[in-house]
Amino acid sequence: MTGASLLLQSDLLPESLDISFKLGPSILVIGMLGLFLTIGFVFRVADTENMWVAGRSIGNVENGMAIGANWMSAASYLGMAASIALAGFYGLVYVVGWTTGYFILLIFLAAQLRRFGKYTAPDFVGDRFNSDTARAIAAVTTFLIGFVYAIGQAKGMALVGLYIFGNYGGLIPGLDGYQVMVVAMMVVTVAYLTLSGMLGATKNQAVQYVILILAFVVGLFVVGYTNGYSTVLPQLEYGALISQLGSEFSEPFASSSYYLWVATTFSLIVGTCGLPHVLVRFYTVESERTARWSTVWGLFFICILYWSAPAFAAFGTSLYPDPYGDPGMTSAASEVIVVLAAQLSGLPEWFVGIVAAGGIAAAIATVAGLFIAGSSAISHDIYTNIINEDATQRQQILVGRLSIVALGALTTLAALNPASSIAALVGYAFSLAGSVLFPMFFLGMWWENANRQGALAGMTTGLTLWSIPMINQIVPTYIGSLEAPLSAGLAQWMPAIGSALITLPIVFAVTIVVSMATDEPSLETKRIVRQCHSPEPMGQQETAEDVVAADGGEDVATDGGRAVDDAGADGNRAVDDATTEEER
Repeated sequence: MTGASLLLQSDLLPESLDISFKLGPSILVIGMLGLFLTIGFVFRVADTENMWVAGRSIGNVENGMAIGANWMSAASYLGMAASIALAGFYGLVYVVGWTTGYFILLIFLAAQLRRFGKYTAPDFVGDRFNSDTARAIAAVTTFLIGFVYAIGQAKGMALVGLYIFGNYGGLIPGLDGYQVMVVAMMVVTVAYLTLSGMLGATKNQAVQYVILILAFVVGLFVVGYTNGYSTVLPQLEYGALISQLGSEFSEPFASSSYYLWVATTFSLIVGTCGLPHVLVRFYTVESERTARWSTVWGLFFICILYWSAPAFAAFGTSLYPDPYGDPGMTSAASEVIVVLAAQLSGLPEWFVGIVAAGGIAAAIATVAGLFIAGSSAISHDIYTNIINEDATQRQQILVGRLSIVALGALTTLAALNPASSIAALVGYAFSLAGSVLFPMFFLGMWWENANRQGALAGMTTGLTLWSIPMINQIVPTYIGSLEAPLSAGLAQWMPAIGSALITLPIVFAVTIVVSMATDEPSLETKRIVRQCHSPEPMGQQETAEDVVAADGGEDVATDGGRAVDDAGADGNRAVDDATTEEER
């Protein structure tokens, strides 16, 4: 069987994409991948501090660029434009949901998480709720999020790789061209991550952001100008095209229900606030002020692409032959609409290659964040904190690197035959993060009476409820004898991509009720939570726990001062109230 026939068996192939080998773009992408490997080697790590939190040494602009690259995955670079091209107005759900989520992070979590000052998201859950079981559940959830999220990234890299390197179906026996590209791209990604850890990944993500944003924005300007769509600012001028693209593109909810739009938007918002690879960026900076400003910079860097994606979708849809006819634009074609728009504009091959290279850079940057978060959950939170508390740094790093390899292998296997589009795959991960982790971060940081029993009940409930629509809609696609969804009614009211609209209120209620019905957390835990809201600055390596321990048990005021004793007249710090409360 030839490679071409192998490739044509896959319904993942965009029918309008030129998949021949292209020398110029190939040299460009190979050079880019080589640069990533070199940076990973130069900033390779030998200790856990640099492996997981980059030594807490990253500045606000660099961290903002890393946040942008970490965030703008294949789902943003390729999937967002794809969703808008295919579903029109409905596709803006990703722009609205993801952007809104960052405002919540900025206001409610960025500085507070930095003050808490742990290594990972499960680290926060385990220490805040004083429970290794809660830590393990959070670690498993983190690993699962990284796995589900990375499937979409692997798919995006492979589709773009097909355009640049061509069809090598059959090169690996039994695999078509798309699947061979999945394997190749994931091997390169895993190779540099096992070397670099968080420090190298952060340095790479700053470079990757520059590559992806220049490729996307320059590509948009050139496509718009070449076709006469825009002259100065395509992000504003593309509106003139909308009336020509049909009601499928411009009419709100022409292709999907209003309820699904609301459910998906809500899940994306709360999921953004619960993604471990996003939250860990707040642990890599030197202070809570830097955490806030890096979030502002990150949001600015992200919005540059988000303002541009609808315009790219409109240009690509206009250039595509009969996008809403019969058969019209397929899902596979829409997922490379950014590359197709440049190709269909008749632009030079090397220029289209630059646009394509940006998609690969975006996917690799996000996979880096996902895999570092997932591997740290296994190495730091499960192996070091639960299995082997006496583990040396060398052992921890070894387990972390093995975890990256394992996560890469699982992702590669699942991406060989993905169940959904890039954007949908990412949406499932957001629903999981919003259902399980976000409630723990928010309640744990803003309600000092949230306790171990409440957290365990809430996280278990969230995992169970998230699994129901996944089993209903996704699992059957991997089982030939079943047809998805198993229940159409459940899929309508509790869709897998937007399940957090149902699950989150239930998880909040369960966590609060169980916490109120059981014993309150220790006074020390409450003081640590209060310290996370104090305006008093802390040192680069200092945490809220360190401050509370150094105070000798004195209560912490959230107005910048310290609590005083009953008399309050001597002006000294005292512990009379604290002692009384503890005795009670």
